[in-house]
Amino acid sequence: MPDYMQEAFAAAEMAGRRGEVPIGAVVVHSGLQRIVGRAGNEVEDRGDATAHAEMLAIRGASRMLGQKFLSECDLYVTLEPCPMCAQAIAFARIRRLYFAAFDPKGGGVENGPRIFEQPTCHHRLECYGGIQEMRSAELLRDFFAARR
Repeated sequence: MPDYMQEAFAAAEMAGRRGEVPIGAVVVHSGLQRIVGRAGNEVEDRGDATAHAEMLAIRGASRMLGQKFLSECDLYVTLEPCPMCAQAIAFARIRRLYFAAFDPKGGGVENGPRIFEQPTCHHRLECYGGIQEMRSAELLRDFFAARR
């Protein structure tokens, strides 16, 4: 079985080399067992505060599959999604979310507003966090240390 989190880390590392915060995401179609969306952050490149890896990967998957709902898809991301991305994940009806590091300051899944637990969130999905958490934390720590 492919290591989809490794693919997300590859996208994160590529984003970091471009000067973006190194976060990567891949969308995997569960039936096809293949990646249908892949992205790293492009906030700086695009000058767009919404160009997070998750948002771009979801958009790419929707384009590739020709559908707005991704209920047969799983998302792998290197950092706990922020509230904006968590809401987009719910709107896209992603089946499962796998993420690496928890984000106590900016997360929206296990931290902060816990979007999927809100009564206004109409889609519940399975979430699994802490997958290769240390690797993600190190990647982010090294990126920001180099910026100081």
